[in-house]
Amino acid sequence: MSFILLFIFTVFFCYFRTSCGRSCCWLFAGAGVFGHLSDSFLGRKGSLQVVCFLNALFGLLTALAPSYRVYVVLRLLTGFSTGSIGLCAFVLATEPIGPSRRGTAGMSSFYFFSGGIAALAGVAAMFQSSWRLLYVVTSLPSLVFVLAVMPFISESPRWYLVRRRTDDAMHVLRDIAATNRRRIPDDVALKLDDEGDDVNSGKMVEDSSPSSSSGSILDVFRSRTTRARLVLSVLINLLCSVVYYGLSLNVVNLKTNLYVSVAVNSIAEMPAYLLTALLLDHFGRKPLGIVTMLLSGVFCIAGSLIAGVGAMRVVRMVCGVVGIFGMAATYNLLFIYTAELFPTVVRNAALGCTSQASQMGAILAPMVVVLGERVPFAVFGVSGIIGGLLVFYLPETMNKPLYDTMAGLEEGEKTPLK
Repeated sequence: MSFILLFIFTVFFCYFRTSCGRSCCWLFAGAGVFGHLSDSFLGRKGSLQVVCFLNALFGLLTALAPSYRVYVVLRLLTGFSTGSIGLCAFVLATEPIGPSRRGTAGMSSFYFFSGGIAALAGVAAMFQSSWRLLYVVTSLPSLVFVLAVMPFISESPRWYLVRRRTDDAMHVLRDIAATNRRRIPDDVALKLDDEGDDVNSGKMVEDSSPSSSSGSILDVFRSRTTRARLVLSVLINLLCSVVYYGLSLNVVNLKTNLYVSVAVNSIAEMPAYLLTALLLDHFGRKPLGIVTMLLSGVFCIAGSLIAGVGAMRVVRMVCGVVGIFGMAATYNLLFIYTAELFPTVVRNAALGCTSQASQMGAILAPMVVVLGERVPFAVFGVSGIIGGLLVFYLPETMNKPLYDTMAGLEEGEKTPLK
């Protein structure tokens, strides 16, 4: 089973389920908790199984809620379990992919995110008469995914490696090679990027320190390199999310059919994914992130200067469409970029922090939208421009290896790639 197929199924089915009435505050908490568990003993696959099962369970229980208070509690629990579905799936799907294909594969998979939202709009239109039945129908795909798809998915070989389970990592790699009709030679061995070679014996020297096999968000802050990257990534994701969700809410608030608007908005983002996937491995993550954020910011600023009267209303709507086009590309590009900025031992924890920042942006976006017709465009424009300028301070990661340990990252950044 292809690792990218894992992400396709997860995003299409699980986000299809959880896009309906979720709680951003508890998504915020869930992303942090399960991001840490995914880096520690649960692993990528184990965490994904847990959150998908809980997501389906709480969704089905919501359909049986006897009162509003019970309903609210179950929605909060659903939001908590939802927080890391896309996070765990994305890391599990992209970690085994080499640098030459990682960007294209990761970016292309987001088509299924938009496809899931478009499908949700159609299903919601079919079950307008019963919200309880809607919860049942949208919860079952997560359960089907856990029972029918997850048994055929392997754990990330990188996670096995940093946990010192090299035999399991090699077993996964040999299975991948066999699927691709290739064979890994028997004398090939794996080692972490912070392990050295004993020059006298010629044998690999393994570092058995706990810090090599496990990590937490505290380890990210202890390193000057990763600390600066995390702070910048959090700020950029926060600003990007404010613009992305804010523009989405502005479009949904147009006086058109709600279900058609949601479907059209999700499909309209797909060209941004296609263009980014085509350009990502040619121009790099950093230049593309800068351009897409500045593009969105400039058009939002232009929209704030246009009065929504007569024909100019159409012009302002076009500015909003271009703005969401640029920010949709940035929003998903940041998944790939952030994953490449941090080593395996803390990758999910770092992505959990940036995901929390994104959810905070989703919380702030409605507060900006209600400020009027022109002020929100100005706020979105300034946010996009500031975010684009912050990307200047991040390093380029195109064609660089995914480091496994903190020490390996530090050493790799000092040594020029041959």
